Amino acid sequence: MDRDRERRMTPSQFNMRRINMRQIIGKISLWFAVLVIVSPAILFFLWMVSLSLKFEVDNAAYPPVFIPEHFAWKNYADVVASNRFVTYFFNSLIVTGSATALALIVGVPAGYGIARMAAHKSAIVILIARITPGLSYLIPLFLLFQWLGLLGTLVPQIIIHLVVTVPIVIWIMIGYFETTPLELEEAALIDGATRWQVFRHVALPIAKPGIAVAFILAVIFSWNNFVFGIVLAGRETRTLPVAVYNMISFDQLSWGPLAAAALIVTLPVLLLTVFAQRQIVAGLTAGAVKGG
Repeated sequence: MDRDRERRMTPSQFNMRRINMRQIIGKISLWFAVLVIVSPAILFFLWMVSLSLKFEVDNAAYPPVFIPEHFAWKNYADVVASNRFVTYFFNSLIVTGSATALALIVGVPAGYGIARMAAHKSAIVILIARITPGLSYLIPLFLLFQWLGLLGTLVPQIIIHLVVTVPIVIWIMIGYFETTPLELEEAALIDGATRWQVFRHVALPIAKPGIAVAFILAVIFSWNNFVFGIVLAGRETRTLPVAVYNMISFDQLSWGPLAAAALIVTLPVLLLTVFAQRQIVAGLTAGAVKGG
């Protein structure tokens, strides 16, 4: 029957059928590739959730228990009720919020200026600053903060986080502003607007998707930073990644509370990404990450 149908088909129908089959095979291949790439991350995340909901007896059991009979919600309660965990949470909010806000205040106008002036050499400098490891800045800044007497406070952590967040914001905004149309800005300049008014009333509203992407990435890189906090922070000014690390000891390692603490640290960034996914997709499709 299939061969008879193929013989009755016109050349255009046969070609259309081949195109449809290629599209279906392409979609299946794409989803399979996405599944292969994403499945390890999903598996690790689910296993982390499993660890956080099990008692230590189940975590040490062999063969491993993925879904326990009784859930250990006490792990989360112990983490939240532990000493200084709430303080560390607010420290992370202050450091990440301040570093992200300052990076946007500096980075968005800088990205606009570099894009409009076609300052390619400046863009290369920003790229170098972006790919340079943060540890390269740690030692000289540590000596500077020690000389100023700021070690153990939140101020050096906020300043050194700018080393990470500012290049990210500038680089993303350069790529985004290069894709925005110049006609609206030229029309505003002809009507008598100043360059600052053009940036504020024309460029910024168009750049909201790009700013959203820059904001999300700056928050993620700042929130998850570990090295700066463990070197520059004091006992009362540690951030959440450092607090999770301090739960590891040589005497006893409790996997349940440790996994629960790691999930609590991940939760704010995860929720922020979920709620802002529309803006992220809009920024990515509009060229907000042009140039990688």
